[in-house]
Amino acid sequence: MDARSRDRARGGRTASPGGLRRPGATTVLWLHRTGHLLTSVLAGWGVYHLVLEEVDDDGRLAWAFLPIWVLCAYVLLPRLNRVLTGIYVPGYFIGRARTADGLLGDPINVAVIGTPARLSAAMLGAGWTAADPLTVATGWRIVRASLLRRSYPAAPVSPLFAFGRKQSLAFEREVAGSPARRHHVRFWTCPPEWRLPGGVVVDLVGAASYDRRVGLSLFTLQVTHKIAENTDGERDLVVSALRSQGAPVEVLRHFSTGYHARNGGGDAIETDGDLPVVDVRPGPLPEHPGSVPDGR
Repeated sequence: MDARSRDRARGGRTASPGGLRRPGATTVLWLHRTGHLLTSVLAGWGVYHLVLEEVDDDGRLAWAFLPIWVLCAYVLLPRLNRVLTGIYVPGYFIGRARTADGLLGDPINVAVIGTPARLSAAMLGAGWTAADPLTVATGWRIVRASLLRRSYPAAPVSPLFAFGRKQSLAFEREVAGSPARRHHVRFWTCPPEWRLPGGVVVDLVGAASYDRRVGLSLFTLQVTHKIAENTDGERDLVVSALRSQGAPVEVLRHFSTGYHARNGGGDAIETDGDLPVVDVRPGPLPEHPGSVPDGR
């Protein structure tokens, strides 16, 4: 047994070429989990302490509401959701996007054959707007636009995840000049050689929904968009837009069981289970500013 093998057998640590010992994957994972646990415990202690002060002062500490809400909504509840969803939510594709906390999000209700470039050109040609990336600047801009009721046609969308990564593309159509209300759709690039359940090969899958207002998430109490229940109507709106650009559509009937459920924000959703597959490959598509360069 060589020195590196002995190191692994003793504790999962290996020596670097310079002689320094590096922590193994098990040690890194343990440190990561310990850090999460300590953060959650400290946040819980902070909430507990603030609540006690509120009670002891006969409810006169109105200022305590804000830190209590921030700690609960953005530290405690997300961490609790990550732990619970890691236990009971399957790690494979089940036709739902996921939030950053692992909660089941919007239904995957459209699929695309073709490159991101051709999809982008078709959506832009149909009058949709590509969403800005979510940054501190764009996040502040959408908050300000929502509060002041100012138009922001390219407002960013929150990240949802499929295949372990956030959306590759997002498009929207603002309603009544307010970023609080909009039609929008996210698309994820599928892994190489990946197939839909049933064997159909597609290049992207998408989740279309309608933001009807801004509110609080039922599961985390975070500020978020609240979506309309009828996701099939938004799916059909996106399909209609792509069809207007000459893209043929084939519908996989009863791809999933029709259901009523809730998304990651606690909003009621419903779907009939059909999955349109849109082919954006045939025919030349017009060039539009902001399109993704065609890789094929």
